[in-house]
Amino acid sequence: MAENENISEAPVAPVAPEAPKPQSEFRGPRGGRGGRGGGGRGRGRDIGENAFEKGGDETVEKVVFINRSSKVVKGGRRFKFSALVVVGDKKGRVGLALGKAAEVADAIRRGGELARSKMVAVSLKDVTIPHEVYSTYGGAKILMRPASPGTGIIAGKTVRAVLESAGVKDILTKSLGSKNAANVVKATLNGLLSLRTREQIYSARGKQIKKIEAPKAPDVVAA
Repeated sequence: MAENENISEAPVAPVAPEAPKPQSEFRGPRGGRGGRGGGGRGRGRDIGENAFEKGGDETVEKVVFINRSSKVVKGGRRFKFSALVVVGDKKGRVGLALGKAAEVADAIRRGGELARSKMVAVSLKDVTIPHEVYSTYGGAKILMRPASPGTGIIAGKTVRAVLESAGVKDILTKSLGSKNAANVVKATLNGLLSLRTREQIYSARGKQIKKIEAPKAPDVVAA
């Protein structure tokens, strides 16, 4: 065979184009729409009155507010979460706390544990409050008034979480100041702690409540 003889080459099969990668793979592991945490700079999130409610050991746990904060480090951003949790037994005892952790579930759990350890008793009259009270905390101002049976809880979602956990069912409220969830919750709790029943006031003054009996009608003698 001659050295310059042409040798036909085998046909080469066409190569299929590479499939495009998903949109999320082009984004970094943190930040952006596909990363952890998403857009924004860590603003808080009000999750509503019944967004998270947990019942156990005769207590009710409500998450009022979740906030996310970020810290810029050499490798990227690190996120932490804080959860404002209200716990009550619906029988006159309520507590609140702020739990912090690297994950939302851990922050809620820590907040619930701290709130249970800080539960305090408040003075109620049946299922309402004994008298009108005006309370402030920071820029938050809360006005609460007793209501007749069947009225319900006339309040915003933040104030409602505290009142329902304490066991209040009939009340009129009005928020007159800041809408900051943490300050509103603390102002509501301060107002509940300042309540006093009539028995407590008389006892503090060293007096006793005397029951006044209605006078009896005179006997009518038949003629």
